[in-house]
Amino acid sequence: MFPLRDDVPSRRAPVVTWALIALNVGVFVWQLTLPEPGVRRLFFLFGIVPARLSDPAWAAASGLPPGGLLPLLTSMFLHAGFLHAAFNLWTLWIFGDNVEDRMGRARFACFYVACGLAAGVVHLAVHPASTVPTVGASGAIAGVLGAYLRWFPGARVLTLIPIVIYPLVIEIPALVYLGLWFLTQLLSGATSLGLPDVGGGVAWWAHVGGFLAGLALAGLFARRGPAQLPGGDVRHHVLPNVSVRRDPRWGGPA
Repeated sequence: MFPLRDDVPSRRAPVVTWALIALNVGVFVWQLTLPEPGVRRLFFLFGIVPARLSDPAWAAASGLPPGGLLPLLTSMFLHAGFLHAAFNLWTLWIFGDNVEDRMGRARFACFYVACGLAAGVVHLAVHPASTVPTVGASGAIAGVLGAYLRWFPGARVLTLIPIVIYPLVIEIPALVYLGLWFLTQLLSGATSLGLPDVGGGVAWWAHVGGFLAGLALAGLFARRGPAQLPGGDVRHHVLPNVSVRRDPRWGGPA
């Protein structure tokens, strides 16, 4: 399934969402200028490689500095290819603006990073001996999806579903779209536990961890103000109807 758009309008310009997309695009364009060995070195130094923490001897033998938690942050801004970057950033474009709207810019920026860190920690916990670098913004974006599900379950997501060669485009509730997405990540993650540690795979458990972090942290980062309806509209406070008596002396209200 590929999301095309949702039906929840934003009330404010999603400046942080745009900035995150621009930063990721800028880093990816810079990656394209590097030779293949340089990109590989970049991923091992600034991607999440669990064995750097769990096996310092392996890290030293591989010419990598042991330990270090900085890759939990830097890995969020690296991507393994054009399609990897494009799908991640398109998903952030579709869902990030509404979550940023609910949180405010500063809170959303902190929330995004927190979800990305949580996703990285879950990946480390599930694959502590992995020697394969993990890169991508998908863990942090999964957190955005979790917050979106919490606040906008009734939103409609226009979705492209490729069926063989016939593209089916339908609107489905966000609850269904994101619920199926999460179930896919969970089942794929469970299946991957029995597979050998090879490169080029998907960090399913990072997605699961980021999504659950987004669900759990959304309320903590929410902007304090008028409550929003599930569809994203603001619940305005309206004064009750009051009958007005005209004062005959002035021709206006009494």
